Amino acid sequence: MTASVVSIVYVNDAPAAARFYGDLLDSSPSFETPGYIAFDLGPGADLALWSGQFEGLSPDVPRTSEICLTVDGGSDEVDAIFTSWQSKGITILQEPRDAGFGRTFLAADPDGNRIRVAPQD
Repeated sequence: MTASVVSIVYVNDAPAAARFYGDLLDSSPSFETPGYIAFDLGPGADLALWSGQFEGLSPDVPRTSEICLTVDGGSDEVDAIFTSWQSKGITILQEPRDAGFGRTFLAADPDGNRIRVAPQD
């Protein structure tokens, strides 16, 4: 069986969220409709932004899940991405720190969805 994983993130405005994630990922969508936009993250992995499923998503509502973007380059790359995102005004929930799996930090998109950056295993 061939399988792929699509991580779906609920957002208030899919096109606005796509501009945000496109800038973060330095990527363009691979699929677009007015309320559903997807990014190809590599073999077997996609990130989809879906609006219209919930009304008025608020960044103030606690989130219990995260999107985790793993990067090559170790601690230096994680710190460089943190500096870049911070300069773009992206909401930082947790500054870089060392965890059991390596250097990491936590950010949030405009809808309050959590985005973790960590080193690739």
